[in-house]
Amino acid sequence: MATDVARCLFVRASPAAPASPETAKTTASIPASSSSAASVPLRAAAGPSSGRRLSPAPLRCSLAPSDGPSAPELAVLLEVEGVLADVYRFGNRQAFNVAFQSLGLDCANWTEPIYADLVRKSCGDEERMLILFFDRIGWPTSLPTSEKGSFIKSVFREKVKALEEFSASDSLPLRPGVKKFIDDAISEGVPLAILATYGRNGEKISRSVIEKLGPERTSKLKIVGKEEVEGSLYGQLVLGKGVASSLDEQLVKEAQKAASVEKQRIAEEVASILKLSVDIKASESSEKIIATLRAGSEYVGCDMQKCVLVAGSQSGVLAAERIGMPCVVVRSSFTARAEFPSAKAVMDGFGGTDLSVSKLLSKKWA
Repeated sequence: MATDVARCLFVRASPAAPASPETAKTTASIPASSSSAASVPLRAAAGPSSGRRLSPAPLRCSLAPSDGPSAPELAVLLEVEGVLADVYRFGNRQAFNVAFQSLGLDCANWTEPIYADLVRKSCGDEERMLILFFDRIGWPTSLPTSEKGSFIKSVFREKVKALEEFSASDSLPLRPGVKKFIDDAISEGVPLAILATYGRNGEKISRSVIEKLGPERTSKLKIVGKEEVEGSLYGQLVLGKGVASSLDEQLVKEAQKAASVEKQRIAEEVASILKLSVDIKASESSEKIIATLRAGSEYVGCDMQKCVLVAGSQSGVLAAERIGMPCVVVRSSFTARAEFPSAKAVMDGFGGTDLSVSKLLSKKWA
């Protein structure tokens, strides 16, 4: 049902000619959607004292319009951190070292083995990484115990500044083979979207990494950030980021209701599979990722089940699983030892025996 809410676009109806007495009595209805997708039961609302129903804007599915080309059989959504670039290996560690130097902590230096050990022991929680490290080597002698929290915040502040500089420089390279992967997808006519909105280090850094692809490539794909998510149909109806003023109020309410039912259904399916009780009110972070995936699916004009998320994060994999989107993992230094049981495949990189567009098209995951 409401899985189509995130991939259908409202098209404003052309101004109608003045209604004749006969047509004024005609009941307004919404055209049925094509048989390839389940329709959402959205009805126009009639005013309590009105002698006629208001005619709502007709619904048209962007995936397979009746008068246009059919929907693509496959689309690809790409995460940024860990996928386009190994931000953790070539950005985070060095940025922390710059932060330590900026704060005069000459004794603090994270080599690759130290960083990998901290990531493993903290499960990637950067605040925990700092606590483990300074518990090991000793906290600054002038730092009162009560100010450890403020100290950690100051480290993070300097780290973000340094990472922004790294991400815009050659010090943070794109992963080998990722440019060719994108070129092959474009050549094969596979729609692409890059998800910039939910990286661990923020959208600004993600967009700096994306710019390394060059304007010729980025002009041929969709970049999905916060603004794009909020501007999507899913963002408007489900996240409450505003809807077109031309939409009938009851139409909007019905769409929101349908989306809520779909969220309940997804949660129950996941609970059934895992044999666990789940709270459908997922964390803010999880909802943000799901909103991005749904918006990405909408922008590339493909069913979520026909989109493939190329993920570098555990959170992205879990969100894709929740909404039934196939997922392939490309490992990075951050996820080198992680397990991804719900992923279709787990690979080490792009090209060769690893991930390629031809494998995605033939669904040869391994």
